[in-house]
Amino acid sequence: MRVEDGALWLTLNRPHVFNALSAEMADELAALVEQATARDDVRVVVVTGTGTAFSTGADISGADAHEHFDVRALDRANRIIRAITTLDKPVVAAVNGIAAGVGCSAALAADLVVAAESAAFLLAFARIGLMPDGGATATVAASIGRARAMRMALLADPLPAREAYDAGLVTHLASDEEFPALVETIVRRLAAGPPLAFAATKKAINAATLGPLEGALERERTGQTVLLRTADVAEGMRAFSERRRPVFGGA
Repeated sequence: MRVEDGALWLTLNRPHVFNALSAEMADELAALVEQATARDDVRVVVVTGTGTAFSTGADISGADAHEHFDVRALDRANRIIRAITTLDKPVVAAVNGIAAGVGCSAALAADLVVAAESAAFLLAFARIGLMPDGGATATVAASIGRARAMRMALLADPLPAREAYDAGLVTHLASDEEFPALVETIVRRLAAGPPLAFAATKKAINAATLGPLEGALERERTGQTVLLRTADVAEGMRAFSERRRPVFGGA
């Protein structure tokens, strides 16, 4: 974390696991975004990653991950999304690499999403027998429509940054070489802009486009809670840990 020229930079820094979110990391991210409301030295918040990934989502590593991954992880994810969308200051997701799972959900909840050409967006939940969470059932559909949202959620295929930009899922795209400079330019413009106008604009646009978000968060929480008790999820998480294709039985 650093504050520089009115910008609060939050860098996800677990590159050895592609910035997968541990419980502590998720809690800290949400708390820092929430606290930005009261900080007079912060005009804009930037979330980015270290290494080759933005974030691959919740940390489900380990042979017994299904025994420890529960509704508390969903509540942490929802806290992050609520913090980003209700903050009265612009939030920029500087997506430097793969954004998957709740990492993808968090990036797409930001007000501006700046992607490097090598980045990709992936709602990987179906690969382990889960459904999208972190508000993605609302934010993705609001950005690119029902058909593309269904494609991302059901097939769980990566959407390259170029396709994401062309589809309207992200606001800015740059080559990997030009990405840092573009992020800096956007952040400087926001930090120097009118904070009261930005706050009112963000509130109005989110109210007009993300009205279903709170309901989506609750539906996702309910759905995931049920799915987490299934044999399919246990199989999906074991297969992920063992680096093999899961065999889902529908139970």
